Amino acid sequence: MSDSVEPSTSSREDPDPTPTPTPNPNSIIHPRREPFEHGLLPIPKLIFSDPIHSLIPLKQKLLSTQRVNSEIIAESLQISVDHARLVLDTLASVLHSESYPLVKLPPEEVDSVGADLRDLMLFLYIQSYKRLLPRTHKDSASVADVWPSTSAFDGYLSALSPLQLVRSNNRRFMPSQADEEVHQLSYLQKHMGNILSLLSEPTEGEGEESLVLSMEGFEHLGFLLQFGDKGSEGIPLSQAAPFFANSDPDMPAVPVPSAQVHEWIIQNIASALEHLTERVSAKENGPANPSDQDVAMADACTNSIKALTNARGPSFIEGISKSSYVKQASDLKGSSVKVINCHDSVIYILAPLRYATIYGCSDTTIVLGAVGKAVRVEHCERVHVITAAKRICIANCRECVFFLGVNQRPLIVGDNHKLQVAPYNTFYSQLEEHMAEVGIVATTNRWNELLALGVVDPHDSISHPAGVSDVQAESATHLDPDQFTNFLIPNWFGGESPGSTKVNPFPLPDAYMTSQQRNQKNLGEIKQLLKEAPLEENRKRELSSALHVYFKDWLYASGNIRQLYCLQGD
Repeated sequence: MSDSVEPSTSSREDPDPTPTPTPNPNSIIHPRREPFEHGLLPIPKLIFSDPIHSLIPLKQKLLSTQRVNSEIIAESLQISVDHARLVLDTLASVLHSESYPLVKLPPEEVDSVGADLRDLMLFLYIQSYKRLLPRTHKDSASVADVWPSTSAFDGYLSALSPLQLVRSNNRRFMPSQADEEVHQLSYLQKHMGNILSLLSEPTEGEGEESLVLSMEGFEHLGFLLQFGDKGSEGIPLSQAAPFFANSDPDMPAVPVPSAQVHEWIIQNIASALEHLTERVSAKENGPANPSDQDVAMADACTNSIKALTNARGPSFIEGISKSSYVKQASDLKGSSVKVINCHDSVIYILAPLRYATIYGCSDTTIVLGAVGKAVRVEHCERVHVITAAKRICIANCRECVFFLGVNQRPLIVGDNHKLQVAPYNTFYSQLEEHMAEVGIVATTNRWNELLALGVVDPHDSISHPAGVSDVQAESATHLDPDQFTNFLIPNWFGGESPGSTKVNPFPLPDAYMTSQQRNQKNLGEIKQLLKEAPLEENRKRELSSALHVYFKDWLYASGNIRQLYCLQGD
């Protein structure tokens, strides 16, 4: 199924253009981005050419259970138990309510409760969604000039000219937040009748069967839609709907005909699309907004640069080049972050987050504090990612290293090459507090239990040669323990925000612990030998010079040279 929606020509939805009179934001309907950004799985058996034709019989078959575990999912969809558990875990990561049992339970108890059948139906339905394709770059030759570039794994670092760097960091050819929201709303507008039929119940009326929707069933629609600008939670749909508003909790509301609900939602989606179109038009035709340009941000060790945000959307950290950039929780609005098109830098996001996306970065080290829902890393080259997270998905990356403290199996999809994974290797003073806040458990680290799916992502509207869809993605190898080192996070704010974390909270596997202890012992012995070496002054200078050369070579080859950017002056 192809649901292509033409993108607008806007560069980015965030931040907003010059304010103009708008309707009350709480009266505007929005798609929830999370299911579309983090909830799509490239498993062919989950993607139906005619979703409603396939899902209605499945719903009828499972109606008596109401809650489904991985065994039931595997049997019903004819997929492996591993893939069925992946469905449950992914669904839990994008659910709209923190009060749901699937969200609150520890991993070992998830199967004992399972998912609500209605949430599973919606999750399976949107697997037919096709992502919005990027627009063609106006200067495609400049992109080819940059991607792929010479590999540090082959002994050389890429050296982009400033002009190439500016071109590669320009996001005007990518779908903006407004583009994507229009695309998602249009998809929901087209399919809302089918979606409501999955949530509705039959009833006898006036001699013929009709569908009605209870308030509880209507609330499950919050998986896909929300009102207001209150972050990812929004406000409950039933509070915004005229037919369920102000219902007495002790007196269940009377079910409403599905046709009436459908008409009301379609009207709201049409209004939202009109509002979005007006905002895009105002931005394109109005005066340029300086804060909306793609610029390379300067050294952020002084904590003086603000990430680009709006009330609903994620914080954008974009176009950082040859810099060190640090953000704490107090610097971010919302609980979602997107790191986009950053090059040859070190980026520290030391905060508790719900979602994080890393896209189009190269030769960069990115430290994500604690991510309680999902991390997605896509189209990156020679990037080191260090994160404590519930789950991570890696797609279409090349020569990247991931230092992971993850509670679920890392998911690898798409066209990847020369990926490596290793245990988590750092800490900062507030790390354990942030992990507790978002529900990450340090005693469970599944960094090495990789799960690879297909090379082709059927959610992208791109044609591929026949047979490629059956090819499994290249997995990742384990980093050699001899190459494992601790990553030091400078304590810039130690005096302002003391925390209790003093060491890496994730236990290291024996091989990595042994290697770490051996390296520390060897370092101590070398320091002692140098201290006691009976060398003449000129020999000491020669030795010191040689050590500096080798150290500099190691800094560049390992990528640790990036950590020194924060020591540069303005």
